Amino acid sequence: MASSVFVSSFNGCDVIGRRRFSTSGGKNEALLGLCATRTSSSSSRSSFSGARRRRFSETTTTKCVLANDKDISNNKTPGKNKKQHTVVMKFGGSSVADAERMREVANIVLSFPEEMPVLVLSAMGKSTNNLLMCGEESLKCENAEDVSLMKPLLFVKTLHAETMDVLNVDKETRREVNELLKKLEQVCMGVCLMQEVTPRTRAMLVSFGERMSTRIFASYLRTRGVNAKQYDAFEIGMVTSDDDIENGRVLPETYANMKKSLTLPDGADPQISVVTGFLGRGENTGAISTLGRGGSDLTATVIGAALALEEVQVWKDVDGVLSADPREIENTIPMPFLSFDEAQELAYFGAQVLHPQAMRPAMDNGSLRVRVKNSYNIRAPGTVIGHIDYNSSDGKSGDEGERMDDWLLTSIVRKKNVTMLDIVSTRMLGQYGFLAEVFAVLQHNGISVDVVATSEVSVSLTLDPAKIWSRDLAQEELEKVQRELEDVGTARVAVSNGHSIISLIGNLERNNEIMERAFKALKEAKVHVKMVSQGASKCNISLLVDDAEGQKAASAIHEEFFGRVGFGKNQHLPGM
Repeated sequence: MASSVFVSSFNGCDVIGRRRFSTSGGKNEALLGLCATRTSSSSSRSSFSGARRRRFSETTTTKCVLANDKDISNNKTPGKNKKQHTVVMKFGGSSVADAERMREVANIVLSFPEEMPVLVLSAMGKSTNNLLMCGEESLKCENAEDVSLMKPLLFVKTLHAETMDVLNVDKETRREVNELLKKLEQVCMGVCLMQEVTPRTRAMLVSFGERMSTRIFASYLRTRGVNAKQYDAFEIGMVTSDDDIENGRVLPETYANMKKSLTLPDGADPQISVVTGFLGRGENTGAISTLGRGGSDLTATVIGAALALEEVQVWKDVDGVLSADPREIENTIPMPFLSFDEAQELAYFGAQVLHPQAMRPAMDNGSLRVRVKNSYNIRAPGTVIGHIDYNSSDGKSGDEGERMDDWLLTSIVRKKNVTMLDIVSTRMLGQYGFLAEVFAVLQHNGISVDVVATSEVSVSLTLDPAKIWSRDLAQEELEKVQRELEDVGTARVAVSNGHSIISLIGNLERNNEIMERAFKALKEAKVHVKMVSQGASKCNISLLVDDAEGQKAASAIHEEFFGRVGFGKNQHLPGM
């Protein structure tokens, strides 16, 4: 068996991979349509056509077809030769927003005929918000009977009823979904009578969305001739802490529970398992809990780790992780690879990646990688998030074998509406405990810090805007914090609003070159930098600028490192 590297264009999308062919004239295997890839060995980077691209020295197995209702409806369950699940595929609310989107998701799933996936689904589009509104509107109802007329409840009922009609689900599923809708209305009536929406009630309300969407989707797969079974995550072992029922912490026993529940018995027919997203059950209370922001992604990675799989696919509405926010910067490009550390930094500063807590199960499992793909553009290769070591002796990553020694930036993120505190005190010089007192004041006032920079007699820090303005922190409260900080060692404290943090994520082992080129670009753009900070993660440099110059700053740096033709400028330059 011989091999060669190829780069081709398929429907306007560059496809890069490894073609395998037999020296005896055997049949070629090339990428076609939606591709499932399994990678091994090593790879390196190269440049061609003036842009940075990848050259793979690996085995890429591609088995894929394009699916639609007509050509798949009579097929057997994918993975018919598999004895156990092979991959986790997670789809968010926009991907299963209505009946048509559910059809398209089914086409994606069935385009992997050699896979036997576990599917993790969110609630149908807008369901979660309307379910939360059901609780709030129930408080306004004068009589329990009025609950049935609430607009949010009618929306949820209509959406799921119409979806079941369009997808022609079976009678048993209709009965189950209608029973859930009945229970939902009863919960709303209880809220009306008790005039209270507790955290437990909110968790119960939002749980109905995923419990219905997964049942409908599993039934639809069965109408397509697929053996599919629905599971509520809290019924198959997702155990959470009881301290915060709306942001439950996944407990260690969950992994063994999930493995036991989702491992098929010997001789069982292959099946696709469809699991609810961000739901669990309290360890001691037994109440339904939710996993908070990013909970569905977390469920997917927990299942992937529990089943010792190689890959979790998170299907979103973007072509993987982009080099910058396309709403602000032109000519952004998807990143083929990210390290877990880089992905965590991106998520923290607002990029549409996995939530940091969702990456922890994959980070703790050395063989598990996460691939972010676009359900609206199934041919896009997406972004692989995995164990990448910039410091390895051969410059290769941990699990993808990708040379990283000349890779500089992977993404640029801008966080707006940032408040900065400048604290100056001679007491800092040669003393201890000063910073502890500063952070004690912030903790007492419930304020989260983003970025910190210190010198011998001063400290500058930025406040997380989401943690400030979401709690309606008024200007007078900021002034109160300022006064309390001034009492710490007779410090001078200045508060200023209207800033942007520009975070440069990438290989900061080359931070000298990154800083030189970034400041060169900012100088040419006439942007003034007010603060610089490098995090302990060694993959993030943050620059503070005025909001008015934030977009210009991010665009200038993006142009310097990525250029209009892609990766051409994002390389180590000789002599630097």
